[in-house]
Amino acid sequence: MRLIPISALLSILVFAQACAEKEQKKEYKLWYDEPAKEWTEALPLGNGRIGAMVYGGASQEHIQFNEETLWTGEPRDYSREGAAEYLDEIRQLVFEGKQDEAEELAGKHFMGRMSNEDDYPNQLTRWLAEVKDKKKLEYAAVDFDDSSWKTIKVPNADGWEPELQGLDGSVWMRFSFELPESWSGKDLILNFGRIRDTDITYFNGTFINSDDNKFGRRRYPVSAKHLREGKNVIAIQVLNFYDDGGMIGFKDDEPMVVYPKSGSFEEGIPLDIEWKYLVDNSNPPEYPRYEAAYQPFGDIWLDFEGHDNVEHYTRDLNLSTATSSVTYSIDGVDFRREYFVSEPDQALVVKLSASKPTMFNFTASFSSPHVDHEITSEGDNTLKLKASVKNGALYGVSYLKAEAESGVISTKDGKIEISGANEVTLVLTAATNYVKYDDVSGDADQLALKDLEAIQGKNHDQLIETHISDYQSFYNRFSIDLGSSENENLTTDERIKRFGTSSDPSLVALYVQYGRYLLLSSSRPGTRPANLQGIWNDQMTPPWDCKYTANINLEMNYWPTEVLNLSEMHDPLFQMIQDLSEQGAETAKDHYNADGWVLHHNTDLWRATAPINNPNHGIWVSGGAWLCHHLWERYLFTQDKEFLSEAYPLIKSSADFFVDFLIEDPQTGFLISTPSNSPENGGLVAGPTMDHQIIRDLFNSCIESSEILGVDSDFREKLKKMVPRIAPNQIGKHGQLQEWLTDIDDPENKHRHVSHLWGVYPGNEISVETPDLFEAAKQSLIFRGDEGTGWSLAWKINLWARFREGNHAWKMIEFLFSPAWTARSGRGGSYVNLFDAHPPFQIDGNFGAAAGIVEMIVQSQGDKLVLLPALPDALPNGNISGFKARGGLTLHIQWKNAELKSLSIQSNISQTIDIEYHEVLRSVSLEGSNLNQVNLNLFK
Repeated sequence: MRLIPISALLSILVFAQACAEKEQKKEYKLWYDEPAKEWTEALPLGNGRIGAMVYGGASQEHIQFNEETLWTGEPRDYSREGAAEYLDEIRQLVFEGKQDEAEELAGKHFMGRMSNEDDYPNQLTRWLAEVKDKKKLEYAAVDFDDSSWKTIKVPNADGWEPELQGLDGSVWMRFSFELPESWSGKDLILNFGRIRDTDITYFNGTFINSDDNKFGRRRYPVSAKHLREGKNVIAIQVLNFYDDGGMIGFKDDEPMVVYPKSGSFEEGIPLDIEWKYLVDNSNPPEYPRYEAAYQPFGDIWLDFEGHDNVEHYTRDLNLSTATSSVTYSIDGVDFRREYFVSEPDQALVVKLSASKPTMFNFTASFSSPHVDHEITSEGDNTLKLKASVKNGALYGVSYLKAEAESGVISTKDGKIEISGANEVTLVLTAATNYVKYDDVSGDADQLALKDLEAIQGKNHDQLIETHISDYQSFYNRFSIDLGSSENENLTTDERIKRFGTSSDPSLVALYVQYGRYLLLSSSRPGTRPANLQGIWNDQMTPPWDCKYTANINLEMNYWPTEVLNLSEMHDPLFQMIQDLSEQGAETAKDHYNADGWVLHHNTDLWRATAPINNPNHGIWVSGGAWLCHHLWERYLFTQDKEFLSEAYPLIKSSADFFVDFLIEDPQTGFLISTPSNSPENGGLVAGPTMDHQIIRDLFNSCIESSEILGVDSDFREKLKKMVPRIAPNQIGKHGQLQEWLTDIDDPENKHRHVSHLWGVYPGNEISVETPDLFEAAKQSLIFRGDEGTGWSLAWKINLWARFREGNHAWKMIEFLFSPAWTARSGRGGSYVNLFDAHPPFQIDGNFGAAAGIVEMIVQSQGDKLVLLPALPDALPNGNISGFKARGGLTLHIQWKNAELKSLSIQSNISQTIDIEYHEVLRSVSLEGSNLNQVNLNLFK
């Protein structure tokens, strides 16, 4: 997709400069007084393609890094040819109320194709025969010598992944204990909890039991005849086929323990301690997967001599410069590290300096969680890491180069050794062989080397100046100040802890700018869109594979893009839409015998569009239509007709699909969407409300686009006739907005998805202009409750803002800032580094909440601008510059004591707009390209 026109960019810069003269921008930082211990305490850096997490350790620095295109999988056909043959039968079963039968049939014949699905059964049979070789039963014997085996702590919610990342296969685990005299002659119970995926359990060499239910609890009886005096041994062969493996334990408070059957847990011997383990076979056949997973790339380790006892430690992330720093003192010497990832120079840069010369003596090294990786020395000052993805087509190459002022640099044993240096600059480049979703012919080595060579001759000052200039050209367009508090002097983790009990409006403003920072760092023109974790991931089997979940999460990532003045960062999503339309056309034919294109609820690097997982949530057809809403929103915010002419074919093609897909409901005569879901709630149904809201929005934007562009009049008229026939929003017996075609909503349902409220936000067909539906939608949100996962809280912030209930939206913000590592663990909140907690980490909540906070201040949906529509009591004062609104508007707004004090608007064109403030509506004329000061007396 084409970027914003130069004229518009110049206009933005002029406006930003004008606003900057009015105020001094606040500098926002995340800062801490100790290094990160966990990944969600580390600080994120990125340039849209290379992501890094900086831990900031003094004696040992750890920088975990990613490259956005390192994924599992390969180009392949995701759609299931012939699936459409079953469409009519599935629909009929749904119409007859036979949901279970419909889901069973769809599960067998309608889901997309998995990788390796044809060959896997035979491959698995052969592999199981190999790992279940009876010769290996010696590992279960009491007298087997396991002294050379390593140890691992169990249980862990992520199984063995924290220590054995990416491991799938057969692992033997042993635990021995001395039999208490009082247990002699008694039957025992082995209480293990969950084990991923299959266990074969032995006691003193005798087979006890086996289970392959990865979700089931293992609670195995052991006959007294198998006990022996003294040493007793529990041995388990754990077979893991994909994803997390190992002993998971219990989610509740039930302990892992061996105890007498006639006794209680309290009498038992704990099993949640260290076990001996041996990796027996790490090459199971490739498990069939619907879609691919985003992968970590590698880690940089800096090991410093004599940096154990430090004073005055701080680490921070400066949002205004996109730089992180670590400072501390040792024996009167001040040390400083500065980190950034440059977009212009496509590199991670680290500078190390000290207040005295010759103070740096350390080693720099690589590691990677990928089994297939190689680290080599490339001369005296450079290391090369090559990592290949298991069962996939992609590999990555990274270079790490050190330059020093004074001192000596050499490479030895796969490490860079630096001694006696005054200053050191480290540069990392990285690339993969990915070119496009259907092309993996790139030369990763040459690409990474080219970036490294391009930096040759540039010193640190030049690199950081270029980096900051590029970054601030976007970041400085927008500023926000919501007031100050004493908490600004506290570390960020302490501010999060205190947020619910003390006033800290500045943290809310920081959160908005942090959302912009994360978007700038994970989605730049020419890159792929931000995935479920942006570009940051340290796990081989990340949560939900770090894919793109299109039934809310992918779209939420881009909610703040236009309104927070980062329009260009939308471009990676638009390029994805183009790719998806190509793949989605095949899915539309294979699964629905329809024209146009379709996207179901998930996609990945390879642009999968077919239904996945399970019919009760995977057959949801509106992902592509929702993405088209973003194309239309870009036009509404920019009024760029040239962009619209490029986006229109994608919108029209999506509408083509629904013209073919919608069918007449035999009961009501309405056109409805079926089979489909109300995302992740209620199973496979006919006529979910959310689908109809999105399809109407799609049709209406297509109609309006064709009118603006003067094209496709016949198709436009066809859509105009169809729109009123689509099943309308309905009010149910509880006064709620119905989630489904029939009135079956449960007021006690607290599901995290609030899908049927799409028409309130991000849509606009339900608003104050439709009061009955507006109140019904509000009632539905009340029924859903205030609790939720991180992204769900973010959606609720936006919804309560649209309902113009600022204090209720603020309650959601308080939940969002709850420390995820303490009392609210397991529920939505924020981690130490302000990453959003689903939990675990999902970045969508960061983006959605940033959009929601400013939605409380200004709204521009429909045909008017609404000022301070949902201002909470907690934010009585504020000042925002560079705020974007639909209609091609850029705003500067200031309020004090909850009253509007000033409003300046720049418009792309001369026009008259309607502005509402305190329920007073006035028309205001704006001169194009000028900064228009609005007379607030109009609203008195």
